[in-house]
Amino acid sequence: MNQIRRRWGMAVLAASVLAGGASHAEAQTASGRFPNKPIRFIVPFPPGGGNDILARMLGPKLADALGESVVIDNRPGAGGNLGTDQAARAPADGYTIVIASNQVTINPGLGQKLPFDIEKHFTPIALAASVPMLLVVHPSLPVRNVAEFIALAKTQPGKLNHGTPGNGTPQHLAFELFNRLAGADVVHIPYKGTGPAMADLLGGQVQAAFATLASVAPHVQSGKLRALAVATGSRSPLMPEVPTVAESGVPGYDVPLWYSILAPVGTPAEAVTRLADELRKIIESAETRDRMVGQGFQPGYIGPADAQALIRRDVLRWQQIGRETGIRIE
Repeated sequence: MNQIRRRWGMAVLAASVLAGGASHAEAQTASGRFPNKPIRFIVPFPPGGGNDILARMLGPKLADALGESVVIDNRPGAGGNLGTDQAARAPADGYTIVIASNQVTINPGLGQKLPFDIEKHFTPIALAASVPMLLVVHPSLPVRNVAEFIALAKTQPGKLNHGTPGNGTPQHLAFELFNRLAGADVVHIPYKGTGPAMADLLGGQVQAAFATLASVAPHVQSGKLRALAVATGSRSPLMPEVPTVAESGVPGYDVPLWYSILAPVGTPAEAVTRLADELRKIIESAETRDRMVGQGFQPGYIGPADAQALIRRDVLRWQQIGRETGIRIE
């Protein structure tokens, strides 16, 4: 009887070990299965703008690395907030990501009511790149530098206007801060995306804009637009001959524009890690760096934890700017 019991105990133990091994193997298999279906990559603007250009540059490379399709899904509206909100409401399974510019950190600090909270509703995957914004004017405007532009704007308050891809976009905020610090009154004309805003600027229907270097570099080089200054605190290595707004007579002016890849909060860590690792390899590859620079972007991968810290700092910075300048975006 004792021998039978011993054999039974050994059989139970063996079954338990096998079951445990099977569970561990299943867990390993599950963890190695991401992704096993296409990934939706939301671009919250129409085709042609910086978000879209960058997403279409990264998307195919990411698909190759993951072995699954990455579908670019343009969801424009509400100055980029519509598509971003759709991403926030998507299942947190790693199969929906969104490319967001830092308007998501700027707008809350300036009073704009958003349907999502960038810190509560998203998990950062990576910061992919930044792109300097240029203050550009139509060549029919008789100005050659920032000082002349400010002087002209002050002699014609409310007569000059500037176009943006939409209300609350970084381009809009860049000009609002410029107006406030320079004491100018250049009227905002919001468009539904970069494409139509650029078309009217080139046509002379609007006189000025803060626009990404990626979207205006060819027009500056051809003489169809005139670059007066760069919005960042230091000159851009992509166009080093163009001075900053700050060194052109508006001290303290600094409005960077960067692009992050986000997922809904609660996305599994394994999915975030896999996506972040593949994006790092893509962004740091010589081929992608060259393509980004050629399109006017400054590549610069930042991983999930550092991207989260950057978002936090930027939210606080724009809250302070909102309090100090009184700029409000409704």
